[in-house]
Amino acid sequence: MSTIMTYRSYAKLNLYLDVLNKRRDGFHNIETIFQTVSLADDITFEDQPNLITITCSSTELDTGEGNLVHRAAILLREHTGCKMGARIHLEKRIPIAAGLAGGSGNAAATLIALNKFWDLRLSDEHIRDLALKLGSDVPYCTIGGAAAATHRGEELIPLPPITPVWFVLVHPPIAVSAGHAYNHPLLEHSPQTPFAGRTPAFRKAIRTLAAGDIPCIIFNRMEQPVFHDYPQLAEIKQRLLELGCSAAAMSGSGPTIFGVCSERRIAARIAETLPEYRTSVVSPVPVGVERIA
Repeated sequence: MSTIMTYRSYAKLNLYLDVLNKRRDGFHNIETIFQTVSLADDITFEDQPNLITITCSSTELDTGEGNLVHRAAILLREHTGCKMGARIHLEKRIPIAAGLAGGSGNAAATLIALNKFWDLRLSDEHIRDLALKLGSDVPYCTIGGAAAATHRGEELIPLPPITPVWFVLVHPPIAVSAGHAYNHPLLEHSPQTPFAGRTPAFRKAIRTLAAGDIPCIIFNRMEQPVFHDYPQLAEIKQRLLELGCSAAAMSGSGPTIFGVCSERRIAARIAETLPEYRTSVVSPVPVGVERIA
């Protein structure tokens, strides 16, 4: 009889995102506050000999060797010498390339699930080390919840759960290149210098979040260059504010725009007034990945 496990990986928002300096390795140092939310993908793992095969509910997603789930499985096998295989199915609900770390979350879930599925017994810290080889967001996605992150986003400090809040997400059908956004001539870097690992602005944002004032920390340094190239995104942000969101911003390098609401009914009402876009009404969750079956 086949062994089957199902894991859920949650989308993330960047409640706060500042860009510092460009590093020698070509990446940028950032300061960000991550939060996972209730929009999620489900990933089912079934045993099979030797091979890694992937199927997906979305025809938009490449399920070949470039897929982050496939890369995560192969990385785990190569690192441990494991020869076992898996049949993996992704039930996608998080929009692809949306600034929500959907692929990173899927990769995180794959590392965690196959570590259990194949009885590899790697520690959580070991899994996070492997996760960084797959992408800057992947280590965070293994943890989830509220977290402050620096460097490429992999230096993580968990934060207390945020006060109850609802988010309305707007997913326009626009493809934004993160690489282009980070190297855009209009991208301004933070004018502040970190002290003991954090800038004064980032320290203030963390204190403000701890005090429960979520709208006051919402910020994304990437908006200026991305909105210049895609003015439709700036218009969506403005509409969310006009419709009653207490704050709004782009997540990551976009294109998803999110608004902050104090109640679910307010978020649902705002989402209903944007029928031309795909929308999601979500709340914070305390984990990045969890087993559901």
